[in-house]
Amino acid sequence: MSTVTDTAPRTGAVRDQSRPAGQALAGTGTLFRFALRRDRVRLPAWVVAIVFLTLSSVKKATDMAPDDPEKAADMVKTLSGPAMLAMTGPEHYLSELTPASMLSLLMLGYGAILAGLMSVLTVVRHTRADEETGIAELVRSGVVGRHATLTAALATAATADAVLGLLLAGMLPGAGLDGATAGGALLYGAAITVIGLVFAGVAAVTVQLSAHARAASGAALAVLGAAYALRAAGDVGTGAVSALSVLSPIGWIQRAYPFVDNRWWPLLPALALAVGTAAAGYVLSTRRDVGAGLLPPRTGRRGASAALTHPLGFAVRLHRGLLLGFSAALLVLGAMYGSILGDVDDMLKDLDDVREALAEAGGTLVESFASTVMLVVAVVASLFVVMAALRPRSEETSGRVEPLLATSLSRTRWAASHLVAALGGGTLVLLLGALGLGLAGAASVGDGDLFADLLGAGLAYAPALWVTGGVAVLLFGWAPRATALAWAVPAYGFAVGYVGKLLDLPGWLNDLSPFGHVPQLPATELRWTPLVLLTLVAAALIACGLAGFRRRDLDTK
Repeated sequence: MSTVTDTAPRTGAVRDQSRPAGQALAGTGTLFRFALRRDRVRLPAWVVAIVFLTLSSVKKATDMAPDDPEKAADMVKTLSGPAMLAMTGPEHYLSELTPASMLSLLMLGYGAILAGLMSVLTVVRHTRADEETGIAELVRSGVVGRHATLTAALATAATADAVLGLLLAGMLPGAGLDGATAGGALLYGAAITVIGLVFAGVAAVTVQLSAHARAASGAALAVLGAAYALRAAGDVGTGAVSALSVLSPIGWIQRAYPFVDNRWWPLLPALALAVGTAAAGYVLSTRRDVGAGLLPPRTGRRGASAALTHPLGFAVRLHRGLLLGFSAALLVLGAMYGSILGDVDDMLKDLDDVREALAEAGGTLVESFASTVMLVVAVVASLFVVMAALRPRSEETSGRVEPLLATSLSRTRWAASHLVAALGGGTLVLLLGALGLGLAGAASVGDGDLFADLLGAGLAYAPALWVTGGVAVLLFGWAPRATALAWAVPAYGFAVGYVGKLLDLPGWLNDLSPFGHVPQLPATELRWTPLVLLTLVAAALIACGLAGFRRRDLDTK
């Protein structure tokens, strides 16, 4: 099949730039409405989840702003520690210890990450992913301008960001949060919207560089991670190091100080960056053909390794980049949380509700806090499992699996190779997160025995990861067009397992999650029965999913 392109790579770019703007944007409205139709479930779920997570932190923020001056001074001392500032935001938020300022300190940075993630995935989904699957080729065969697709994708992300910001601005003043003025809430919502636009623009650039959606998403998310790391380093550092926050758009919006100083001007450079990156995306799009990337593909070795001649080795090669990224992220995440284990008693001494929620797990406060952190590590590791377990679906829809299955390679062996890479890689990522938590936690607490306990706690979550992968395989085998539902397992596990403790949700809700049946080590005793049952459930789900894949037709749409 020949590839349909608007222009030749060089001369066509000049002709395309000379076209009237109306022709370059022809069909934008239709594509925008189509994108909203495609994401009618995905984007509302994102927006509701971010709003829910923010509002669920209102009570915690209120507890962190005690009326007693002595307790307030102790809280400021606790929150101004380097580890806490690295995970939250600038110390200036502590100049006014109000519930509203505490919410900004706790949630503005995390909200920025979630909004950026939503924007990146939305832009990539409606641009590079469509080109990779061939949808863009069919769309461009109609009356569609060169810039219509990118404009519709950016408009879709901007709409989601704007709705998210408006909901936060409208709901925070009525959430029972002392000090949450209408002006501060509007600034908070605007900051979240602007940072979402920034990373939508970043994605508009990365989709022009690589010919693959995964690489474009990975590059944009790497920029997001770097922005958060620069912000954290700058907020903790002194002297020249503190200037690193100025290099991060997340640092810019946090310095708007909603509910403290209510400064609007820090949003201007972030908005300028959003416009600049989006404009760069338009310019770069005129320098390439449809389906191609500006960066040439890396040439491989002259001879393939022996591992690539086997399905498992080939599957591991496909998942290698994702595995390395998650491994590094979980190791750093575990180390960050582990570094504050020694300060848990001081950090939570005035948060009675949080202490009571942690006490339900049993053990000491440090052990209970560590078990809660391990849940977060396990949920993040399960994201890798879902992404890797659903990779066969993208291989199927792109048509790359048909030539493989036309050989003597069986469906079961091909799908099982990806599944082994997903479950094995997820277990490795989980253990690396536990390793970072154990090493940093043992050093922080000064207890060498805690290292082995936390490694065991991480390994205990492996069966829950396998159940998560089993759900993905089951959907892939029997309902391939509903595989997006696999993401509900880690999302629900985090909501009821982590947020549910703070909101005092009924215990039966936690029982519906595979993560809810894992013993909360090291706070409780090890129980083998639930782990064995989870393993059996995972095996049954996987067997059923593979049976379904053997019986259905391939779907290349």
